[in-house]
Amino acid sequence: MQLKISPPLQEDASTIEVRRRRFGLLWRLRIIQFMRGEDSLFRLQKSWSFLVFLTLLSIFGIGRSLAQAAGNAAVPPIPHAKEIHLKHILVIAQTKGFEHDSIPDAMAAIYNMGHESGLWDTEMRTDTELLTKKDLGRNAKNLNYFDLLIFASTTGELDLDASQKADILSFIDDDGKGFVGIHAALDTNYNWPEYGEMIGGWFDQHPWSTFNAPIINEAPDFPAVRHFPKAFVKYDEIYQPKAWSRDKVNVLLSLDPGKLDYANNPRIHRADHDFAVAWSKSYGKGRVFYSTLGHTEESWQDPDIRIMYFEAIRWALGLTEGSTESHSRPAAAP
Repeated sequence: MQLKISPPLQEDASTIEVRRRRFGLLWRLRIIQFMRGEDSLFRLQKSWSFLVFLTLLSIFGIGRSLAQAAGNAAVPPIPHAKEIHLKHILVIAQTKGFEHDSIPDAMAAIYNMGHESGLWDTEMRTDTELLTKKDLGRNAKNLNYFDLLIFASTTGELDLDASQKADILSFIDDDGKGFVGIHAALDTNYNWPEYGEMIGGWFDQHPWSTFNAPIINEAPDFPAVRHFPKAFVKYDEIYQPKAWSRDKVNVLLSLDPGKLDYANNPRIHRADHDFAVAWSKSYGKGRVFYSTLGHTEESWQDPDIRIMYFEAIRWALGLTEGSTESHSRPAAAP
C-alpha cells in the first residue's frame, strides 16, 4: 500500500490573519469567563494557564508591533498625487502706467476661485515672458499650455515684441481660447490697434472717478451677470471707452444715463452718454469678456463681483454658454 502524502497546506496572509484574530478572541473570551467565575475548568487551571496566556499575549503583541514598525520604516507612505485641473489660466498684471492697489486682490481671487472650484489652475505673472508660442525650455509654460488669458489691470504699453503680439491674437482668434480683461486692461496697448479691436476699445477717462455707480443689467440671461438685479448700485470706478461701439459687442451692464450728473464735467467725451460697464464679444474663434468693475481692493471682497468674474471665466473657457450678439440700447426709463 502506498501512502499518499499531501503537500502542506499553503495559507495566504489573509487566512493567517483570520486565524490570529480567532485565537485572540478565544483567549479574550476565556479571560472574561475566568474573571466572572463562569468556567470551572479555567478556575482550576488559573494558577498556570493565566500566566501562560499573558506570556503568549505579550510575546505575540510585542512581536506584531515590532513587525509593523519595521514594515512602516521599510515602505514609505504613498505621496499624494498632484491634483489635475481641467483648465489652465495665465494671469498677467504688468503695469507700465498707473499701478492699481487692487491687482494682488484680483490675482488672489482668481487663484482661489480656481482652487476652490477645482475648475482651473492659475499661473500669475507680472512680466510678459510666457506670452509666446515659442518653446521657452526650463519647464516654462507658453501660450500653447493655457486655455485662458487674463489681463488684471494691466496699464501702458506692455513688453511685447511683434511675434508675441501675433501669438496672443492667434491664441484667441485661431485657437479659440479665451480672454478676460479686468478694469485697466482697457488702459493698455494703445499703440497696438489689433488689441483694441480684440478687447473692444480703450480707456478714455473715468468721468466720475470712484462713485456709487447706477448700473443697469442689460443681459440678465448671460452667466456672468444673471445674479445681478435689473438695476443696482456699485461703488467703483467706471471707465469711459473710446474707439468703442455698441454694435461690435454685447453690452451686459451699463450706467443708467438718467441717473448721472453731466454738469461741469469736462471728462465726459461720449455725446451719446452710452457708458458700458461690462460686455462680451467674439474674436475669431475665441471668447472675450471685459468689465470696468474691480478698481478698488474692497470690490474683490464683494460676492457679486467675485461671482461675475468667476462666471465670466467659466464662459470664456467654454464651460457655459452666453451670447456675444450685439443689441440695441434699452429705452430710457420714464
